Amino acid sequence: MKSRSLAILLLATVLIVSACTDTTEPTDLPDVAVLAMSDLARTQGSATEAEIAAAAAALEQFGVDLYRVLATGDDNLVISPASVMLALAMTYAGADGVTADEMAAVLNFDLDDESLHRAFNDLDAILESRSFEGPDENGVVVRSANSLWGHRGVPFEDAFLDTLALNYGAGMRLVDFAAAAEEARETINEWVAAETNDKITDLIPAGALDALTRLVLVNAVYLDATWASQFDPESTYDGSFFPADGTQIEVPLMTQTASFPFAAGDGWQAVELPYLRNELALMVVVPDEGRFSEVERLLGSELIADVSAGLAPVEVALTLPKFEFRTQAGLNPALRELGMAMAFDPNSADFTRMTRAEQLFVGEVIHEAFISVDEEGTEAAAATAVVMRATSAPLETVEMTIDRPFLFALRDLETGALLFLGRVMNPAA
Repeated sequence: MKSRSLAILLLATVLIVSACTDTTEPTDLPDVAVLAMSDLARTQGSATEAEIAAAAAALEQFGVDLYRVLATGDDNLVISPASVMLALAMTYAGADGVTADEMAAVLNFDLDDESLHRAFNDLDAILESRSFEGPDENGVVVRSANSLWGHRGVPFEDAFLDTLALNYGAGMRLVDFAAAAEEARETINEWVAAETNDKITDLIPAGALDALTRLVLVNAVYLDATWASQFDPESTYDGSFFPADGTQIEVPLMTQTASFPFAAGDGWQAVELPYLRNELALMVVVPDEGRFSEVERLLGSELIADVSAGLAPVEVALTLPKFEFRTQAGLNPALRELGMAMAFDPNSADFTRMTRAEQLFVGEVIHEAFISVDEEGTEAAAATAVVMRATSAPLETVEMTIDRPFLFALRDLETGALLFLGRVMNPAA
């Protein structure tokens, strides 16, 4: 498929695990990282519908919780709850005690461990099943990939490696963070770039990995989808958009009149733009003038569910701005604020289900996202890396002109899984 101009998100979460002291012998980094994988092959299709629904519900709740903490100021924002959740779910597989309890609470896990990982495994398979290639290079691509990058010489627990191989298809690539941390960083970034169609090329910044790094867990999500009803580029025109600061700017506005699911509530209007086959859709929620902050706060109290329940086909004369922006943020403060504190504590973190050789803790959770919307469709990518470190370190036509700040959510319609969530405050920023 050809690349769409509409890229929703690339999110990377890196879990870097380090030990209190460096007890491994440094060795040279091999030209190609050695792969040490569990003998178990990934199997999918064993989760119940109730387990998949519970995983999707946890994903949505975590997404709006994370959005609420990150959405400060008047900046554009895009995150991938799916990518962050999958990276942290892999990390959770190695957590124990209070550390695991805090992570489960923040991530809204209410299934036992085996059912939880099984459910995310099958939810991932359902999302990837939305991919197809249509005529004229149109279609939908959804893919998710996971990888582990471990320090050579650390004896990781077999049960941990089995869980990640069986449910996340993630093998352990062995590198030498002590002798060649920069080479390892470049190798991981190259993997992320390849999995995200080069939308994110430098996820882990220089200096983020060092001799105390023990493990980097990475998830990458990529989406490339064509609108079911595309906008005609000939109808796009330069028009006014009114950011929250009261200014007026000129931006390219796309327009079409077609049947779309539409809803309206107290202080907002919403439209859902489906992609081909009507399995995935972009929900756009436009608060009334002067009520953006009020409506945005409703994200924590079932706004997405209320919009979804009220959607009905209506002939909509839709005007939507083209936009493109990038979000870069460390997620450590947000996750701590949500209640996941002990995982970041060098003295108290308990990741003994990863390894008992050294005490590990989460050093960094790194996130980068990119979104670009145009007439043709949506291209989206997300990567999440968790870095763990050592202690030492159609009826009546409705006119809907979106000329002011708005919210968006890209969802799977059958399961409700929330792939991307964000807001557009200024399409030209």
